[in-house]
Amino acid sequence: MDDQTKLEIEAAAFRSLKNHLMEKRTDVQNIDLMNLAGFCRNCLARWYQEAANERGVSMDKEQARELFYGMTMKEWKTNYQTDPKQNL
Repeated sequence: MDDQTKLEIEAAAFRSLKNHLMEKRTDVQNIDLMNLAGFCRNCLARWYQEAANERGVSMDKEQARELFYGMTMKEWKTNYQTDPKQNL
């Protein structure tokens, strides 16, 4: 497999993971992801930011999260974050 094909496959896999977490499993809370997998949506957004910064693209944490989540964190929390006390 050539490097460009590998890069395209990795990008497609990342988009599938992002789509799964952002559209299909909005019911899964970040804290649950962190506890079970050791990373969450915010980690993925941070890795996105770091990759952009390494390539000379200026991006702060909030910009990365908004790009990754497809909305502001305030909107995400309003729409999808549940009260942890409800899960007790």
